[in-house]
Amino acid sequence: MRRFFRKFRFLGLVMLGLSAVIVLLFYNALQPKKTLPVYQPADFNPELVDDAVRYVRKYHTIADFSLVNQNGDTITQEDYRDKIYIADFFFTTCPSICPIMTNNMVTIQEKIFNDDEVLLLSHSVTPEIDSVAQLKKYALENGVIDNKWNLVTGDKKQIYELARKSYLAVKTDGDGGPFDMIHTENFILVDKEKRIRGTYDGTDPEDIENLLNDLKILKASYRNL
Repeated sequence: MRRFFRKFRFLGLVMLGLSAVIVLLFYNALQPKKTLPVYQPADFNPELVDDAVRYVRKYHTIADFSLVNQNGDTITQEDYRDKIYIADFFFTTCPSICPIMTNNMVTIQEKIFNDDEVLLLSHSVTPEIDSVAQLKKYALENGVIDNKWNLVTGDKKQIYELARKSYLAVKTDGDGGPFDMIHTENFILVDKEKRIRGTYDGTDPEDIENLLNDLKILKASYRNL
């Protein structure tokens, strides 16, 4: 009799375990998949949005561009076709937030080193100072990997218009002229359709973790299509 009950006790434990696994699988299947919002200019603080796009509520994308990287190569939106990327704005002689931002970009670069789906893009806001040679020096000093991360310089008006009208990364005052200067800590997560999917404080380690977690969610959204 005891042997009989021992046998069925074991069977009961097995069935209980299987039931728990089935319940867990059903629970996970019923949970909504995490997704990131697609940000439009109307979602941002109006101070960060140029009047020309302030009331746009859909279809906002990063504008086409043509800039030059640390190797003297012309970089355009075609170099980021079908890529997720993280963008920011910096200058090589910045003594305050830029070194922190660069260090955090290096951390992100390490995380995406073997990921062909993700790239980095840093725009100089002092292109008159940040020549190709200066960018190359900065890249070498900071461990920039050329095929993962472009530091770009070029026409100041174009860069400033990208910051204000495309990436929505900085207050709108200014025209990209000689006396115009922008300084922002924002990192911007851009998807394969050139849409903004998140903005983060590039000086805050916690926000960098948030960015990396959101990057995983964004990548997973493409696998689930």
